[in-house]
Amino acid sequence: MSLKALALNGTLKSSNSSEASSTGKLLDLIAEEFKKYGVKTETIRLADHDIKPGVTSDEGEGDAWPAIRKKILEADILFVGTPIWLGQPGSICKRALERMDAFLEETDEQGRMVSYGKVAAVAVVGNEDGAHHVSAEIFQALNDVGFTIPANAVAYWVGEAMGSTNFVDLKRTPEAVETMISILTRNTAHLANLLKKSQYPGEEE
Repeated sequence: MSLKALALNGTLKSSNSSEASSTGKLLDLIAEEFKKYGVKTETIRLADHDIKPGVTSDEGEGDAWPAIRKKILEADILFVGTPIWLGQPGSICKRALERMDAFLEETDEQGRMVSYGKVAAVAVVGNEDGAHHVSAEIFQALNDVGFTIPANAVAYWVGEAMGSTNFVDLKRTPEAVETMISILTRNTAHLANLLKKSQYPGEEE
């Protein structure tokens, strides 16, 4: 069964930046590994789009979120990538999560959120410790708005505290990161296939 994945790159850098994105590099590695399981991935760099603040699915004229939301709901798998800033998920990542708060009210006739049956994973990069904290925040938010979290659905890299090396600067992907990516993609694709074949039950009438 073919699966579609959407990657949200929460880097603070737009595509016009002269600096490469470490978050983008990690997401690209995950997307490449997903190919083994027949998963086609599209990546959206959130900083390139005018996502208005708010908690509805459409915040009016010029809001780029409705088009991104449509792609999220068309995908079987959502993976969210973010750098660590001030020990937290990046602000652009948080804004995307805030916009998905609208899913709480967007339900079908059986009370299921529009995100039900979709699987989510997380990718985190940074030069300080905090990957567990950041992924925990994102996982909780995604679970709140109806996504299903597979086992070990996170891949991350953090450098030495106060260091100057970024993930994008590494000549070779560390073995531990490769292992995380392998487990993430395998488990996520497996669960997405199961849920695509058998959706969650809704409310009893």
